Amino acid sequence: MALQKISVLGIVNIVLLVILLAIIGNQLYLWLKGRKVAKIVENDEFKKGMHRAQLIDLREKDNFNAGHIMGARNIPFGQFRVMKDSIRKDMPVYLYDQGKSLSTRVAIKLHKDGYQDIYILKSGFERWDGRVKKSK
Repeated sequence: MALQKISVLGIVNIVLLVILLAIIGNQLYLWLKGRKVAKIVENDEFKKGMHRAQLIDLREKDNFNAGHIMGARNIPFGQFRVMKDSIRKDMPVYLYDQGKSLSTRVAIKLHKDGYQDIYILKSGFERWDGRVKKSK
């Protein structure tokens, strides 16, 4: 009986380890791929280029309305597929979300569709130190 408990615990541990490795592998893939298809920039560089680009906030509408970077357009990640065609290919695309994980995923999708000039705010809106606008 004790051998069966050890065996079951061993299997559970192996399954958990495989899941953990899959999650880590996925995050590593996104990080590497994101760096390949987009330039990840700090606040200062983001501020310099965003005025000549399409500035897109990927957070949900409620978060956008609570505060967003001045001049940003809201395309929530959940609606990205539907609204993607409104993004021009002939202009730089500046992306941000709360951190940078959604921006990386969107950058990969945009790159697959032929977009070339893509920038991601490294620290996300969470650490943005520039001008912010709140919607009513």
